[in-house]
Amino acid sequence: MKNVVDSSGWLAYFTDENGPDFFAPAIEDLENLIVPSISLYEVFKHILVRRGEDEALQATGAMLQGTTVDLNPEIALDAAKLSAQLKLPMADSIILATARKFEAVLWSQDSDFEGLPNVQYFPKMS
Repeated sequence: MKNVVDSSGWLAYFTDENGPDFFAPAIEDLENLIVPSISLYEVFKHILVRRGEDEALQATGAMLQGTTVDLNPEIALDAAKLSAQLKLPMADSIILATARKFEAVLWSQDSDFEGLPNVQYFPKMS
């Protein structure tokens, strides 16, 4: 089974907070890991601001071990439909559309995805 880990899952994994063990099996299964390019943007920016460019580059280098998928017209239009239907923000809809295109399981801590089919949801710990 293919896996897509959204930005919240990557950040949990890299920071060793909020359930990194939950996301490890999906992230470490490199053969089946799909990485939407927008996730690279979100994770790089988040780590860059909080920890600096060196750590941000290390994190995205790890992400690039999976199969990176660029935003293309098909995914963009599917994402727009999902955004309108499910009231999702742009990045979330692109990540979900990418997962659906590849018939992948989406792993997330984002409550926007809770209860959706083919989503493994792990709530953030307080």
